Amino acid sequence: MMADNIEHVISYWVVFQKFHSPSLLAFAVVSHWAPYLVFAAYTGGLADRFDVRRLIQLGMLLFMAVSIGWGVMFLTESTAQWKAMLLLLIHGLAGVIWMPASQVLIHKIVGTAQLASAVRLNATGRYLAFLVGPAVGGALLLWLGPIRGILVNALIYAPLFFWLIKAPYGSSAKTPARPQGLRGLADMFATMRVVRKNPVLLAMTVLVGASAFFIGNAYQAQMPGFAVDLGLGRPDFTYSMLLAADAAGGLSAGVLLESGGLLPPTVRTAFILAMLWCCALAGFARSSTYGIAITLLFVAGFLELAFNSMAQSLVQLNAPAEIRGRVIGVFAMSANGMRTFSGFSVGLLGASIGIHNSLSYSAAALLALYIAIFVGRRIARQRQAAASP
Repeated sequence: MMADNIEHVISYWVVFQKFHSPSLLAFAVVSHWAPYLVFAAYTGGLADRFDVRRLIQLGMLLFMAVSIGWGVMFLTESTAQWKAMLLLLIHGLAGVIWMPASQVLIHKIVGTAQLASAVRLNATGRYLAFLVGPAVGGALLLWLGPIRGILVNALIYAPLFFWLIKAPYGSSAKTPARPQGLRGLADMFATMRVVRKNPVLLAMTVLVGASAFFIGNAYQAQMPGFAVDLGLGRPDFTYSMLLAADAAGGLSAGVLLESGGLLPPTVRTAFILAMLWCCALAGFARSSTYGIAITLLFVAGFLELAFNSMAQSLVQLNAPAEIRGRVIGVFAMSANGMRTFSGFSVGLLGASIGIHNSLSYSAAALLALYIAIFVGRRIARQRQAAASP
């Protein structure tokens, strides 16, 4: 995932410099997450049936192909919007293939007792990559330039690909009662009915889906614009630090929560953390000082890892074992696929009213929704308690 973030640093900067188009960067968000909306439930079903190691490897090959594609396009000076859009779409397909499989692999390795810790540690590792990736990406951009930097980046995916050849726990052959076939939309709707009937699965799926719909990570694609507005006009260390602040907060959250055993996963805690995340991002959007912006991005990253890893843990702990991959796929469809629309709410809206306004308004709308759900759940529980004998 470090390579994934290096690619974002280099490709987003070149695209921004070439086209100066918030709309194209908004498409980067849409194309990155739309495959989750369409295919996540299906690829989650694949993880129930096939060797998850091979699915992850397929995703790595596609990631490598995209980095090489960027490098060839930059090298031949044939940068065009349609080519950039195609590479961004392939990148999104790579993500939807490997992500559900990786979560199933985690569950195979640790089982139920240590699952919450394992999910949090995995998320912490990803946030470490989010932190290191922008720093390394910025260094490669300055040292090697965008062409050689992006081609070197393709090699970073190779170690995981080769490790997965003999990695343990991947085969589903020893797991009983796996589904015998995939029925496309029928499976997806059947899994969604299971999610709807389980209060915890439903609450966490709605929680992450709403955050993805209104905000997601669309503000990351617009970070060059935020950097310029903060007075950072060059791809130097200060720009890389702006990209890395969010990841640094997530990494700190993983280390603190894991070492201290704090915040056991509950639905109530997840909602409170998500509401605080909205406040931090709204503050970042309205800030005009680099130090304040960095601090609020750090806080936002801390809160985002906390509530997202908590939601993922609760979903895996409450998912029926025989369709765990499909439930994870539906969760991924909500958590990642709904980010497709954040490209419109933050990106395309930002093209008309400004990226600061679009992010702050989106965060405020999401906060209002969370408050309504939180209060509604509390009232429903009180009514149930009053009705109980």
